[in-house]
Amino acid sequence: MTDGPPISDYGLLGDTRTAALVASDGAMDWLCVPRFDGDPLFGRLVGGPDAGTFRVGPAGPATVVERRYRQHTATLETTWAVGGGRLRLTEAMVAEVSGRLLPTTLIVRRLSAEQAAVDAVVEFDPRLGARHRRPRAQHRRQGLVCEWGALAVALNSTPAFRCEPGRPISITVTPGRPVTLVLAVAHREPVIHVEPTAAWDLVVEDEARWRAWVAEIDERLPFRDHVVRSLLTLRLLTYSPSGAPIAAPTTSLPEEPGGVRNWDYRYVWPRDASIGVSAFLSVGKSEEARGFLAWLLHASRLQRPRLPALLTVHGRHVPAERELPGWPGYLDSLPVRMGNDAARQHQLDGYGWVIDAAWAFAQAGHRLYAETWRAVRGFADVVADCWRQPDAGIWEVREPAQHVHSKLMGWLALDRALAIANTHPLPERHRRRWQEARDAIAAEVRTRGFDPTVGSYVRTYGSPDLDAALLVLPLLGVDPTDSPRVRGTIDAIRDRLSAGGPLLYRYPAGRDGLPGTEGAFLPCSFWLVQGLASTGRRREAVELFQAIVDYASPLGLYAEEVDPATGAHLGNYPQTLTHAALIQAALAIRDAPTRVGFRS
Repeated sequence: MTDGPPISDYGLLGDTRTAALVASDGAMDWLCVPRFDGDPLFGRLVGGPDAGTFRVGPAGPATVVERRYRQHTATLETTWAVGGGRLRLTEAMVAEVSGRLLPTTLIVRRLSAEQAAVDAVVEFDPRLGARHRRPRAQHRRQGLVCEWGALAVALNSTPAFRCEPGRPISITVTPGRPVTLVLAVAHREPVIHVEPTAAWDLVVEDEARWRAWVAEIDERLPFRDHVVRSLLTLRLLTYSPSGAPIAAPTTSLPEEPGGVRNWDYRYVWPRDASIGVSAFLSVGKSEEARGFLAWLLHASRLQRPRLPALLTVHGRHVPAERELPGWPGYLDSLPVRMGNDAARQHQLDGYGWVIDAAWAFAQAGHRLYAETWRAVRGFADVVADCWRQPDAGIWEVREPAQHVHSKLMGWLALDRALAIANTHPLPERHRRRWQEARDAIAAEVRTRGFDPTVGSYVRTYGSPDLDAALLVLPLLGVDPTDSPRVRGTIDAIRDRLSAGGPLLYRYPAGRDGLPGTEGAFLPCSFWLVQGLASTGRRREAVELFQAIVDYASPLGLYAEEVDPATGAHLGNYPQTLTHAALIQAALAIRDAPTRVGFRS
């Protein structure tokens, strides 16, 4: 949109199959169906007015007086002051639909008034796909049905009123008589109409399930409210039919407004997913980890032992990048893309993250299934074979290089595979091969990846540039946590990649082969917290964490980047990697030693 709300203005609704973004004026400006990576049904966020929206809110001037999630749930409440009254929108998507005759996606939005009657507006304007296709609409006894071939959506309400697609309708909401709207989505199946009162009861049941899920999380966690919101966000962004967490529910939200750094993140990066799995495991949520490992086993089977950089939620090849003609982009940021060509890259670090997640699962007392262990062994073999090759690295640069972070994660892959082998069968020749490759990586990285004049490990062999991804160094075990090299790397990155305050850039500006610039990368700040905490600098870690969470959206959500000058969120939103890094940072503070060889 040319002049739309800031990214951080949007709240997330989700049902663990798809997700919607809703602005503070009540406009649902993004929803893909029937899955996260499906066609946009409401796409105004990056497609402009012609891409459709579903607005439910005040008809005239209003002021937002409160916006929040109901405690420990995925239900969003927005309250406006309108003249002498107040109007509240309470909305959610129903996550639990199994075992009952319910549509896979069910959105419930309820308007209620306090103190006085309030005029409201309902604008239902669905436009499907890249061409903003209008529906074939029919009014039936149960409400409005819109169809596009195999896809249909049904809208009904209590009290009932006639709604025409694309035409705003005015209604009056009076105290004690809420207006409830229900949107059901059907794809290759019959439309299931759900009476609004019954749909509201489903929301209440879902809230009880979310609260019970949260109640299992340790009450003593530092920054627990932030951790809980991030865990709920990760759960909403996990595709429940397969157990695969997506990177973000959006495409083409810009890393630089008006620039070309606009990517489609509606897919599964095994790296990002593995970090989230480790976060779930650390708070005792083993089923989420089990689901992801099962999905990975299935998803990687056709390309094994190679680990794809990213996959669809069903474990298939990610579509090639294509640009959507006529889509104006968010803040005129072009192109708007669907698909992602990073799927064709070699990214060595992904093997480290995935095998580390499998190791964490085993450490939590869960034995890997035989087939899962065979897959992990295959991944470790790939690392042992190809670790010397250049790769695209964690930041997916288009020209491969000898990335130090990738080498370190290759070391981690082999080290964790060897640790798993202590309790799982492995031929001795395999063990020796992995050990030799692991030791060779460590020796080469210490020699070629460390710059003694900088006192830090560097981004690539022979370069003085730094890389904030190296902040995970103290968590790996390549060097002891009290090593001057570890401390020097943390301090050098904190100093030379600083974007001001608690913010960090990923690497020096202009060093990725793309035009333009980008913002500060939020996961890196949380990795710095981890690095400080794990090396005994807990007080600094706590202070830094407190400073970073000030950059959260009003609803506790994070994009992948922020503008250091304005604090505006940049990039796809909300971002799985940022929320997973937040959780791990809080857990590192919880587990921090009081002293590791130097200052605390």
